[in-house]
Amino acid sequence: MKSVASNDLFMNMKPYIGMISLQFGYAGMNIITKISLNGGMSHYVLVVYRHAIATAVIAPFAFFFERKAQPKITFPVFMQIFVLALLGPVIDQNLYYAGLKLTSPTFSCAMSNMLPALTFVMAIIFRMEKVDIKKVISQAKVVGTVITVAGAMLMTLYKGPLVEMAWSKHRQSGTTTTTTSAGAETSDRDWFIGCVLLIIATLAWASLFILQKAALKTYSNHQLSLTSMVCGVGTIQAVAVTLVMEHDTSAWSIGWDMNLLAAAYAGIVTSSISYYVQGLVMKTKGPVFATAFSPLMMIIVAVMGSFILAEKIYLGGVIGAAIIVVGLYAVLWGKYKEENLNTELEQIPEAIKNTNTTNNSTQLNGNKQLMVEVKSASVAIDLPLSKSNQLNNV
Repeated sequence: MKSVASNDLFMNMKPYIGMISLQFGYAGMNIITKISLNGGMSHYVLVVYRHAIATAVIAPFAFFFERKAQPKITFPVFMQIFVLALLGPVIDQNLYYAGLKLTSPTFSCAMSNMLPALTFVMAIIFRMEKVDIKKVISQAKVVGTVITVAGAMLMTLYKGPLVEMAWSKHRQSGTTTTTTSAGAETSDRDWFIGCVLLIIATLAWASLFILQKAALKTYSNHQLSLTSMVCGVGTIQAVAVTLVMEHDTSAWSIGWDMNLLAAAYAGIVTSSISYYVQGLVMKTKGPVFATAFSPLMMIIVAVMGSFILAEKIYLGGVIGAAIIVVGLYAVLWGKYKEENLNTELEQIPEAIKNTNTTNNSTQLNGNKQLMVEVKSASVAIDLPLSKSNQLNNV
């Protein structure tokens, strides 16, 4: 019994473990990509290499494990894949990388925390989520989304006093000052453009989740194939965009350096693995659940950024992170209660069906028993009569 209960617990925890693990993967991508972009790598070329590597990694698995009973690629299905690739590799990632280059990893992640709110609104529009404001469950999801966005905005707009970390006290003040002044100079010139690019990228990301949920209806048993096709089509689209936007041929050169690490890491972890894992999660939990974990990425990036990039952590960031955790908990609580309620509602008709079946069978058994009793009675009555007739005849 204990082993069965532990297996059930693990199965229930798998979506949570998967999405939390993805946030660590996304956080690492932000740090490594920021270093690569600061080193001069073109974000257009990075997107091309990222999805080329992702396609090369995921396509063999799709071929060996899912080559049987492949869904037919009709024109509507092809358009879904085409738009998924356009939203992901071309629009979302190019604009996100451009915004990341103009701002900072922590700020980019803070802006990405609008993702649950945008996905929640779009899910309501496309009737993937139901909201009854009179119910506590819906109130928790709505309020939790608002709190999450408020915490992200607090981190963005309010800095407050500097919070000294134990690992950052012994850094050289000269290096920190130079980095800070350079970042301030960049933010004064391009901060607004970076914010706009990040907002558009987040909107494209939310649209990707909504459309991927629809595409999973066709590829419910072939998610590796869907991932490989999205990455493959996205690579072709990214090449076309790069040829138009990047005229310097030397930008395509890549060696055994941070640029290669950024492309390989992004391709393997945050494209192939993340697309597949979030597809598995959305298949059972929906797009709102999958995006509700994105605020954790900002907290992870803030800590990793202070370690690796010497980013300063301010009191506003700490308070905002705490608020985000509260909002995230409210959304997840609402989703958890909603799933339990839906499960109970699904079990009610089955219980009624079983009850009716039991009653019917009992009634039938009763009727059969009555018929047998009647037949037995008739036999018991007929036999004596036949005997008396015989006696009279005698």
